[in-house]
Formats: sequence, C-alpha cells, structure tokens
Amino acid sequence: MRYALRRLGFFVLTLWVALTLNFLLPRLMPGNPALAMVSKFHGELGPNELNALETLFGINTHQSLLSQYFGYLHDVFTGNFGISFSEYPASVTSVIGSAIWWTVGLVGIATILAFLLGTGLGIVSAWRRGGKLDSIVPPVFVITSAIPYFWVAMVLVLVFGITLHWFPSQGGYYVTTDTPGLNFTFFQDVVNHAFLPAMALVITTIGTWILTMRNTMITTLAEDYVRMARAKGLPGRRIMLDYAARNSILPNLVGFAMSLGFVVSGAILVEYVFNYPGVGYMLLQAVSAEDYPLMQALFLLITVAVLFAILAADILTALLDPRTRTAR
Repeated sequence: MRYALRRLGFFVLTLWVALTLNFLLPRLMPGNPALAMVSKFHGELGPNELNALETLFGINTHQSLLSQYFGYLHDVFTGNFGISFSEYPASVTSVIGSAIWWTVGLVGIATILAFLLGTGLGIVSAWRRGGKLDSIVPPVFVITSAIPYFWVAMVLVLVFGITLHWFPSQGGYYVTTDTPGLNFTFFQDVVNHAFLPAMALVITTIGTWILTMRNTMITTLAEDYVRMARAKGLPGRRIMLDYAARNSILPNLVGFAMSLGFVVSGAILVEYVFNYPGVGYMLLQAVSAEDYPLMQALFLLITVAVLFAILAADILTALLDPRTRTAR
C-alpha cells in the first residue's frame, strides 16, 4: 500500500509539472494566434474583429498570468480545450475524438500483435537455443527493427499496392466511416485500412520483444529451480511455460504496459504514408496549420497516456515481483 501511494504521489507531481509546462510554453512563444488568423485574410480585419477573435480563441490579455493559469486548469479538468483553429468552428475535443479511435485501432492492435508474436518466438528460441529457429528468427527481426518503419511502409505500398494490386497504392486509405466508435462497421473499416500500416509497425517492433524475452529466458533456464524441475522429470512443455517463461516475462510485460501509453501518440510517418486519419497525422496537420489549441491538447493527451502507462508498469512490477515493494 505504501509503495502504491508513493508511486501515485510521483504521478500526481509529474502530471502537475506537465500541465504547467503545457500552459506556459504556448504563452512563451512569439506571436499571437489571432494575428496569425488575421494574416490569412490579408490584414483586412479591423481592431474590433481582432478583439473578437482573441475572445473566441480564449486569448485574454487583460487577465494576469496566474488567473489564466487557474482558468486553464479548470478548463482541462472539465474537458474544455477550446476551438480548433484549423477545424473551426469544431471544438478540440470533438476533433481529437474523431481520430483517437483510428490510432487505437492501428497502433493498439499492432502493439498487441508484436508483443504476443515476439514473446512467443522469444520463448521458443530460448528453449531451443542453438537450433534453426534460434539461428534465423532473432537475427532477422533484430535487423528489421533497425529499419525506419516509414521506409517499410513505403516498401509495402510498392509491393502490395503497385506491384500486386492487393491494396490501393495511392489515395485509397481515406476512411468511409464518419462516426468512429465501438461498432462492427468501424471495426471492419479499421481492419481494411490498417492492415498494411499495422504490418509495417509489427515488422519493425517485433524484434525488440523477441530479443528481450529470449535473453531473459536463457538466464532463467540456468536457475536452480529449473534444473530441479528437469531432475524431477517434469514434461518439457511445462518446464518451458510454467517455470522458465512465467518467471522471465516480467520485463516484457512492463515494456508492454509502457508501450500502450505510446499508442495514443500514434505513428506519425506511417499514418502520413498511408493517409491514415489517426492522432499522429492530425498532430502533423496541427503543426502545419499553427493550430495551437489542438497541438496543446494533443501534447497533453500523449503526456497523460504515457504517465498512466508508467504508473501501470510500476504497479504491475510490484504485483509480479514483491522484491520491488521493499522500502529503500
């Protein structure tokens, strides 16, 4: 209990620092979003229109910085992130909500598949150390992990889109579902549009899971309790799964919990290559359009997701390995 409260305290402190930085950084940047909007109209808007834009965008130059800070915290905890400049008059919350499900569908599924396949291959490779599988699979996928995933994405488009014509090569990755959600139509659309992007992510991330699981399990196989299990004549499958793999999977589980936090940030370049309407592609568009409220909300969303993932990883580690709960 004390360990969980201590980790929760660090989480709250880090979250407060992230919120404060997210508030200060846009205000320290030179320029004025309202003036940037005026420039798009070639300066044809007068002072009254400029004041109206500042009010609309929540730019209150008459309030002190402290008052603005408390107002910002209130807006964050009530889910009010303002109006998107690039998607005006849509709210930032609705704009992010239209993209977050696509990113979860792509990066989330790819992360789960890479973890399951990589962990399974790592277990078998370590158990059959020196065999054909161990000599081929880990080196191949470690090499693929060093290749940029956007390059793999372009190769997949070349092979499966342009050469084989199994998937559209250009402009074919725009979605057909206008209302993302937990329904069969949306799930089918995600599968159709996310197959090649997910394949690119799996190919470039699976090697890490294989190598980590293999190396940890090889160390575990040398432990005394594994030798005792062999001496008792227990079946090899039981020794591999119950004794070796079960006690070696903790690093992979912790890494998997942290990887889920980065699901929210998406895969910017992969989404860009495939015109996939996820959070990463939206963040790139927000930066290009100087959409400060949308950028600010996306940065905060990514930060909070990563913090929750780290907290979950700490708690998972404490549950699976009681030694980490000892007070230092």
